[in-house]
Amino acid sequence: MLIYEAFIWHMVAAGLPIDRAGLYIGTLHPLLRGFAWTWQRSDGSCEEWKVRQAAIGTESARRSPLWKLFSTGQPLRYCPQDIEAQAEFPIMAELASMGFTDYLGTLLGGGQFRHAIAYATKRAQRFTHDEIAQVERLMALFALHVERHIAVRIADNTLRTYLGSLAAGKVLGGKIRRGGGESVHAMIWVCDLRGFTALSNRLTDHEVIQLINAYFEIFADAVLSRGGEVLKFIGDGLLAIFPFGDDVDGAAVAGAALDAAEDAQTRLEELNKYPPAALAEMSGWNPLRAGIALHEGDVFFGNIGSAERLDFTVVGPAVNEASRVEALNKTIGRGILITEKAARRINRPLERLGEYTLRGVATPMGVYVPTASRGAAP
Repeated sequence: MLIYEAFIWHMVAAGLPIDRAGLYIGTLHPLLRGFAWTWQRSDGSCEEWKVRQAAIGTESARRSPLWKLFSTGQPLRYCPQDIEAQAEFPIMAELASMGFTDYLGTLLGGGQFRHAIAYATKRAQRFTHDEIAQVERLMALFALHVERHIAVRIADNTLRTYLGSLAAGKVLGGKIRRGGGESVHAMIWVCDLRGFTALSNRLTDHEVIQLINAYFEIFADAVLSRGGEVLKFIGDGLLAIFPFGDDVDGAAVAGAALDAAEDAQTRLEELNKYPPAALAEMSGWNPLRAGIALHEGDVFFGNIGSAERLDFTVVGPAVNEASRVEALNKTIGRGILITEKAARRINRPLERLGEYTLRGVATPMGVYVPTASRGAAP
């Protein structure tokens, strides 16, 4: 955050004896509680940190001055050299060893996403009341920028979480008119969980949510880690694309899509064999099986829906064809099916299963499977 760094340097240039300053801002994100920036006068560094949701409530978090600041809402002031301060907060001993003599923390603004500033000095004389008042007055003004920055960041985080990076970028870029969009040539990646209706009848709602989240985490990560875009979670199904972009012959894109499919099936098998504690305590779900279909085609990527409720998604015959091929997994009993169009892009040995007539598709479609395919979907 270059503006924050420049702002602190201007405060120092104005004569305020600040040697260390930290800015902490909250956000709206499924994995992150917020972000933090720590500026050091000694080396001129300004590091950014991501504060994960999982870190909140840990022992190290509870022994942080910021935990107390956010819990009480009251400003903090400590002398890092004091034994009592070091006993309460381990970071005080670290600051004392670096020569710091005074540490203050205060909240910035209010609202749902609280922010804070902490600053410290190495000057022998601690901060004066006038210096503290100056810092607080300046930070109150800076808080207006923080609120604007975090509002933009929350909008970006939220859109990317719910729409995916590709769709979010287009929406934030102003492509929000109903019917507006573009044609994208891509590998289409469709998957579906086998026997989900029966699972839903055997398990509680909470157990179903735990199970489907574990499954989606594996499959979505397999796609995202190889450059794909997850577009939709549809019940127990997932729709993703691997856009061709600058890949002229499509070999790299097709290879990434197949790698993602095989990785997802392998990791699903590992989940079946070595479930985490939360799933190990559940009965009646194991083993999970899923089917995946890979297809190539042009899809229309854009806004559809009503005037007041839009969705940014892909539509087109190729999407429907991929869905029909995926459904074949239920009868063929293989974990990954690849259409003829997609197969011609893949530089690996494939086994041709034959041609299949698909519901709603005029021409029979050739279907392939990877040789020694990992993961089956009975």
